[in-house]
Amino acid sequence: MYVRPRTLRKAKRAGVALALSALLLQLNMSAAEADNTPSDLRVISTMGPLGAKPPSLEDLRRDYAHQRRSDTLASPSPDGMRGKTAFETVGPASSWARRAGESSAVSVAARSRSVARTSAAAPPLYPEPSHTMTAKECRDGLGTDKKFFIKSRFAVCSGASFTQEWVQNNRPVGASTFGFLAIGTIAKGSRTMNVHYRYVGMEATGETGVATFMVTPDVTIPQKWPATAVTQTGGSLPAAQSFAALKAQAEPGFQHNVTVSRGQGDKPDDTVFAVYQPSLKMRVGGGWKMSGALSGKPFFLAPRWDAAQYVSRNGGAAAFSYVVAMPFSTKAGAPERLAAQHIKDAYASPAGTKPVNSSKNIPGLSADRPLTRLYAKPRRDANRSEAVKVCKKYWGTNYAQGGKECDEFPFSTTYEGAAQALTTYDPQHKAPKNNFSARPIPKADNGAGGRLMADFYRVNRILDGTNDGFTIKVS
Repeated sequence: MYVRPRTLRKAKRAGVALALSALLLQLNMSAAEADNTPSDLRVISTMGPLGAKPPSLEDLRRDYAHQRRSDTLASPSPDGMRGKTAFETVGPASSWARRAGESSAVSVAARSRSVARTSAAAPPLYPEPSHTMTAKECRDGLGTDKKFFIKSRFAVCSGASFTQEWVQNNRPVGASTFGFLAIGTIAKGSRTMNVHYRYVGMEATGETGVATFMVTPDVTIPQKWPATAVTQTGGSLPAAQSFAALKAQAEPGFQHNVTVSRGQGDKPDDTVFAVYQPSLKMRVGGGWKMSGALSGKPFFLAPRWDAAQYVSRNGGAAAFSYVVAMPFSTKAGAPERLAAQHIKDAYASPAGTKPVNSSKNIPGLSADRPLTRLYAKPRRDANRSEAVKVCKKYWGTNYAQGGKECDEFPFSTTYEGAAQALTTYDPQHKAPKNNFSARPIPKADNGAGGRLMADFYRVNRILDGTNDGFTIKVS
């Protein structure tokens, strides 16, 4: 059969057009199928100090674009802010983990304004420390960069913030953030440590999967001294809850507590030390894949239980094992004014105090060099005796005329007192010699300083030995 060339060319063109139509149809179908393919959904989680300002969605997009251009995009370290020991920690827990490199936020208790104690019923010069803390006080105390806040030896807190960057097809589309607080308090005379947990600052913007973003709290006690001590726990540890469900609550959080019964501790004061570690774990559903900080730990808490008879005779109590400051005042009208001035001079101009020692460097200004309480009477008496020798040497045997007493610093009730370098107490000759100050001051000022010190020891449950300590704050 003969077909004319023109007809053949028409048929070829029609065939090509049909083939192109089929190809375009196939491409359109592939594109439609691609539109129905799940997007690349990722969540990048980071952890930081509680007060850190969360980035805006615009910030995230700008930073994300910069990271991609510079080819430096990487998942944050899952460790984030690993649980550590606060700078002020004393006792066994101080060496359980790496010590923080900076001081915690600390509230220094103001001493009483009472000008004299005229009877046993008069108010003490050092007031009862706080045994409570609100979530607002914790947040204000932590500020923008602190990881631990010590309001007193019976009220402390730690916290962290968690930020999530929600990314779809390599483009940030949303952000969420929340804070997690652990507030530890101990009631007066109690052997129970209560920890109140709060979720705060919960915010979400843009497109997120917070409905499937699950948060699970946990608590462990990874170490005790002695290890045989038994802890009783109470309160609650809730199961996983979604970010959206927590945000819908008026005050999202929970409470947990730990008690240690008397008679389980080390001698002589029946002491039990522990590490109490709160933590959070996070996961997400709905097709999102999470990377970065999948869990996080605020600073651990360091509770301690004791039954020291020289502190109280009521069965003992709990406290937090942190250094706190004993406050002295040089202000006119302060009953301990000249005792405070002596301490101030010993720190500010040590070479000008007696005994003469050009390299005098008295501890007690910083939590990493605290003063430690001494209870044994023979050594306290030795401290007094060495201080009196200095007063007699430089001011004469009649230094007490006019109603004066020999005041010494560090106090005779500390291991750092005047007798620390005696061979009796320092057979290895490691203690610095003449590393103290003594001078005559009026009996009233000396007595007021002694009462303030005794009140401080009692209400803060300061124990004998190197497992406890305190600093001095002169204002």
